[in-house]
Amino acid sequence: MAQTATIIAADGDRFCINGAMTYAGRHWRGSRIEGLLFNSRMANAIVDDENPATRGAWSYADGDWSAERNTRALIAALPDYRRQGLLALALNLSGGSPQGYSWHQPWHICGFTADGVLKPDYAARLEALIGAADAQGMALILGLFYGRQSQRLRDEDAVRTAVTNTVDWLVARGARNVLLEIGNEVDLPIFAHPIIAADRCHELIALAQQRSAGRLETPAGRLLVGTSLVGPAAPPATILGAADILLPHGNRIDTPDGIRLHVLRTRTSAGYRGQPITFNEDDHGGLELADNNMLAAVDSGAGWGFFDYRRIRERFEDGFQSLPVDWSIGSVRKRAFFGLLKEVTGL
Repeated sequence: MAQTATIIAADGDRFCINGAMTYAGRHWRGSRIEGLLFNSRMANAIVDDENPATRGAWSYADGDWSAERNTRALIAALPDYRRQGLLALALNLSGGSPQGYSWHQPWHICGFTADGVLKPDYAARLEALIGAADAQGMALILGLFYGRQSQRLRDEDAVRTAVTNTVDWLVARGARNVLLEIGNEVDLPIFAHPIIAADRCHELIALAQQRSAGRLETPAGRLLVGTSLVGPAAPPATILGAADILLPHGNRIDTPDGIRLHVLRTRTSAGYRGQPITFNEDDHGGLELADNNMLAAVDSGAGWGFFDYRRIRERFEDGFQSLPVDWSIGSVRKRAFFGLLKEVTGL
């Protein structure tokens, strides 16, 4: 794959694509929209389940589970997302719970071997998705590690190897439309290796930055790297001091004013350096209400991404994380998100 035509970059606390602010010139109800990055959590976009005891749970109504079918269907839906104003997808090489939330996660959906080598089938699906997003002028927020799958890596050396191998793979393909998220909610005490967790995650952020430095034709000359935290406290000073982008989650922030307070806490923290902020996971709906978490992020100058999963007894059409995924905009929640997104962005 040649280098992508789409280049995602940061300009102060805002995002640019191909040298222009996202949603250039757009204001909505008194809020500045340009420079924000709206996204949707598609954590399981490229995963496969290697556990034969759980793999059958993800079967389609008309056939067995297929990782290739899953990714192909997402790619086919990208033009529709883009028409509604979506500019980024958030996915993870170690996936996310196919049940939305689950304390027991026996499935094996990690894209790395125990030694930290990127699995070829995951790489092939990721390459296809990077190219398809590029064709739509879209970006990916690519996560590496997920708490309940982190035990698949043997030790901290394997974790470092996974970071360097992924960075080298992205650089070799000129993946200029990719933002790197080291870990998903690294402030949760569920990671098998302390180097991924919040106290030391800055080491991996720096490793990815240094490994890619001078190797991409982008304004920064390298990958932009961050990590996500569940909060609601502001990120620790070590992460604020290292990250290029800030990726808070809103799942534990139950009110719109809580979102506003989180952004304010972050921006007034001593270590904040003016980085752009986008929530790349928030499971709060209420998107039809006059105030909600998405609108609170918008009027705080932060981007936002919806985490939609299938609840008990819901239909195949519901949820963007629960396997098997229906990638169409075919449910009430999906239509509410994309409808509000289209209104806010003016696209």
